[in-house]
Amino acid sequence: MSSLAKNYNRRKIAFKKGKGSFLYSTNGKKYLDFVQGIAVNSLGHSNPYLIKALNKQTKKVWHVSNAFIIPEGEKLAKRLTQKTFADYILFQNSGTEATEAAIKVARRYFYSIGKPNKNRILCVKNSFHGRTIAAIFASGSKKMTEGFGPKVGGFDHFKFGDHQSLKKAITNKTAAIMVEPIMGEGGIKVIPNWCLKELRKICNKKKILLILDEVQCGIGRTGNFFAFENSKVKPDIVPIAKGIGGGFPIGAVLMTKKVASSMIPGSHGSTFGGNPLAMSVGNAVLDQIFKKGFLNNLKKISKYFFKELDKIKKDYPNIIKEIRGKGLLIGIQLHFNQTKFIKSLEKNYLLTIRAADYVIRVLPPLNVKKNEIDLALKIIKKVCREYK
Repeated sequence: MSSLAKNYNRRKIAFKKGKGSFLYSTNGKKYLDFVQGIAVNSLGHSNPYLIKALNKQTKKVWHVSNAFIIPEGEKLAKRLTQKTFADYILFQNSGTEATEAAIKVARRYFYSIGKPNKNRILCVKNSFHGRTIAAIFASGSKKMTEGFGPKVGGFDHFKFGDHQSLKKAITNKTAAIMVEPIMGEGGIKVIPNWCLKELRKICNKKKILLILDEVQCGIGRTGNFFAFENSKVKPDIVPIAKGIGGGFPIGAVLMTKKVASSMIPGSHGSTFGGNPLAMSVGNAVLDQIFKKGFLNNLKKISKYFFKELDKIKKDYPNIIKEIRGKGLLIGIQLHFNQTKFIKSLEKNYLLTIRAADYVIRVLPPLNVKKNEIDLALKIIKKVCREYK
């Protein structure tokens, strides 16, 4: 009998090792892992380059307080600012901590310019920004907030795609709009480029901040370093996590100089944020993702994957309703509850995970091979045939 709390409905399977796109269970079965820790293992399991970087750092320094300079963190921050819109980085441990810090940064900015009442954050209803008390109320999800009252104030909501609802929700107390460019838990819903541009225009007009939550969709997952890049917009704040650590816990908030100026000493802290081990792994992840041709290859293999998934959808229109997503952040929306379908995929040694809207999330590592994509397609077809 497990001594762990029952807050997870865990599948009856455990793994003894992983290699690349595959996991090996304790009973000797080999699974194609297209969950990858929910878009966390960006370079697959037991990546030798990441292992080398981590082992090298373990022989130097494991942990140093942020009361001191951490060279590995200085290096990672510099690389992120050189490659992105950001001027400053605030390192955290996780995605939920990063979005929490993003909320704090937005509110602190307006406080610092003498507008302390401008402190409300506008979010998509039933979005996902993490599991802290503030983040669950930011989501606007009744299911996530049930039993965790009293309600944490400071958040307003609009329906996904409802621009009139969005505009009406903005008041003189609104500090920022926070959205995921691609909603992960919410069902792999992509916000179109024109819509992101419109959000930027609204924020400029209303003199409020734009927070783009790239915790799940960022760090190369869509074929660009950030999902919002094709829209050409410049956000004010971007929380990241998951893929930046390749499996090691890292979170961060990327900020423009304007908003970062409010984060003075004592305004925020994180014991393990910027930990030397994490920073060394983060630098190793960037080495791989920024390699010449890496993201272009991801785009090519993604195009192939989507094309083949669309063929399966056409062959089984009564099963698959829509193929959603971008890059290697893929959603297969069914016409019915996806639970049994996911179990059937698992029985055929393909691991996937659910999202809202009857969506199956498919999240290969970013360096997945074509033959591994073909294996996944073969299994998906087989399960579709069983349901026909």
